[in-house]
Amino acid sequence: MVCALALASIGVANAKDAPAKEAAAQTVDAADQLPPGQDVSDTVIEFAGWVVASKDNHGYPFAIMDKAAAQILVFGGDGRLRGAAPGLFGSATGDHTAPGIAGLALREIPGRDRTTPAGRFVGGFGPSIDAGRVLWVDYDSAVSIHPTATGVPAEKRPERLASPEPDDNRVTHGCINVSPEFYEGIISSTFERGGIFYILPDTASLAETFPDFAQSRSTGQRKGKRARSARH
Repeated sequence: MVCALALASIGVANAKDAPAKEAAAQTVDAADQLPPGQDVSDTVIEFAGWVVASKDNHGYPFAIMDKAAAQILVFGGDGRLRGAAPGLFGSATGDHTAPGIAGLALREIPGRDRTTPAGRFVGGFGPSIDAGRVLWVDYDSAVSIHPTATGVPAEKRPERLASPEPDDNRVTHGCINVSPEFYEGIISSTFERGGIFYILPDTASLAETFPDFAQSRSTGQRKGKRARSARH
């Protein structure tokens, strides 16, 4: 499925001028760390196509994070897939950001507010108080992407990241964790100058979180129905 997504992203980005050899090379180059047998959802594939076709990323690299599947997919500014990997997300289900959460110490964050917020965020590298230079997804809510560390051994974050089941990937205080290899090999280089981060919702609807995508999707479905009717 990741190979199919790579080809689809190339097709959208370069529908007129991407030769087959180039497409095949890009597919091989995409770093696939997803567990064996774990697919990328049709919604994510549609969303990636919409981002590139609508130029919603404005030429910046972007990432799509599917909390339900515990996946993060990274694309270059040209829409080409650069890598896919499992991620760890907030332990609480929900898409909100609690007021004032950025000013709290980790131990002070209530369990219900340990969410990874959904939405479109413009982020980039910047300083932090306690972790040096980090990749901020949303500075205002103190959500960043960083490599998994052993941290609290009882949380078993590396083991959770390696697990093929997405349900055990909900363990953080709201930040997104990826493997050190994926962070150093894909994340750091792709977002060195910042980028766009799309986090799909847990409980909110896609229409509420990404209205432009939902409208485009709905318009495409209506056109498809009209086209099918015309052939009868």
